[in-house]
Amino acid sequence: MNRDERDPDWVRCEGCAALVYGKRWVRSLRVCPECGRHGRLTARQRLDQLLDPGTAEPITAAAAVHDPLGFVDSRSYQERLDEARADTGLAEAVLCVAGLIEGQPAILAVMDFRFLGGSLGCGVGALITQAAHTALARGVPLVMVTASGGARMQEGVLSLMQMAKTAQALAELDEAGILTVSVITDPTYGGVAASFATLADVIIAEPGARMGFAGPRVIEQTTGERLPEGFQTAEFLLEHGMVDDVVPRIGVRPVLGRLLGLRPAAAPPPESGNAEAILRAADELTDRDAWENVRLARHPERPTTLDYIRRLVDDFQELHGDRLTEDCPAIVAGTGRLAGLPVMLIGHHKGGPELSERRRHRFGMAAPSGYRKAARLMRLAAKLGLPLVTLIDTPGANPGPDAESGGQAAAIAENLRLMARLPVPIVAVLIGEGGSGGALALAVADRVLVSANGIYSVISPEGCAAILWKDPQAAPTAADALRLHARDLLQLGVVDGVVPEPPEGAHQDHAAAAGLLEAALTTALHELIPWDVEQLLAERRNRFHAFGNEAVVPAERSE
Repeated sequence: MNRDERDPDWVRCEGCAALVYGKRWVRSLRVCPECGRHGRLTARQRLDQLLDPGTAEPITAAAAVHDPLGFVDSRSYQERLDEARADTGLAEAVLCVAGLIEGQPAILAVMDFRFLGGSLGCGVGALITQAAHTALARGVPLVMVTASGGARMQEGVLSLMQMAKTAQALAELDEAGILTVSVITDPTYGGVAASFATLADVIIAEPGARMGFAGPRVIEQTTGERLPEGFQTAEFLLEHGMVDDVVPRIGVRPVLGRLLGLRPAAAPPPESGNAEAILRAADELTDRDAWENVRLARHPERPTTLDYIRRLVDDFQELHGDRLTEDCPAIVAGTGRLAGLPVMLIGHHKGGPELSERRRHRFGMAAPSGYRKAARLMRLAAKLGLPLVTLIDTPGANPGPDAESGGQAAAIAENLRLMARLPVPIVAVLIGEGGSGGALALAVADRVLVSANGIYSVISPEGCAAILWKDPQAAPTAADALRLHARDLLQLGVVDGVVPEPPEGAHQDHAAAAGLLEAALTTALHELIPWDVEQLLAERRNRFHAFGNEAVVPAERSE
């Protein structure tokens, strides 16, 4: 053990200056019990925290070029390397091992800031690349824990090339369908942030961790502007869509365990599923007044996407952000297990009965960032071979000027194209409102279901009445004419089946509604999982190409 890894009797927190007893400091994983500041860990301390005991297997790389420039500033680069190695006991600024996290195999590459500020040089690039190649050869996920000030200046432009080298290694893992996860710790800057750290499928960050391309001092000196409080912190990055979650150190290991356990579901036995869980004939449905159906679909106490997730999905790990601008609160998404099946679940979320919550979630009306978040996670589902489940409940896409200037139409169009060719089973359920293109952006699926009191329409009844009847009060008449409720949707062939609801509606009994939805979803998934990719794509193509053709014009409406 080197001198920096010995635990002192007392530790003064760098955040609040509280004096913490050394043993308590270790027990709290070096997180201040007073202010929550996350102290830096060495690479070995991090591995001890994350790995199952006794499972670490070292990974080495071919020797990298040594002092390529013969660099000397106030001291020679060789002297600085020798000192870093003596102080840390490490050969380089990253330590790579194979091991188990909560019983799940993984390759880990853990950076150590003590070694020349965790700088990215040829040795680090070689080790990260070797870790990626080992993950590729073994077919197991790669977990990278980052801590870096940026590229290693003493190695000149060769250090810059390590950004491309490591990015290329992660691209190979993408092509092979192997999960990559980054754990961002404080600080992560420069070449590391602009390469492998942000190329991972899932990015989690410790509270307060800072990440960016340029450091705040450089930005302020260059622009002459004072940066806002919290700039580049994990919380700032989450709000701006750059990371999937901010996870306290004690929670990182369980989150990794959940993510590493995601694998494609095996084909269920032929007798799986319950044919009665999905109503597939119009005469099985209660005939209801269309406007009453609209009111039930919009009922503020209907179960939301998160209500269903809490009741139905085990090990749910919510994932955030579009990696461009923000995390849209109108779209909830993440991985989990539905009746034991690993799935990617994406849904509109209205926010529940409280008006303040509905406003915070934009009434389920997604911005472009919401659809881009959904698209990002659809691609991840395809990469990992996970079935996709979407829950749809929205009046429509966000109609505001910010959404328009952010490319709302293009974001929806991209989702339609992506879902048309996504090589995994897709089940979509209209659990409440299905409004226009904002709903369709999550509904290009192999099985489209609607809850018994759900609706699906090209426009709201009020909007239709105002345009065509010139009278918003004609909304009930418009609702009937639009044929937007479950019975008519089934006759039109727009939906493949109907999910039953409790007799008085889903809002009256959330638990019963969740049970009925689970049965329908698992039945639909069990029908689709055995299909190969060619069959999935062909059937999906045929399904949507048929709409509007004369052969599928519905029978006369039953009165």
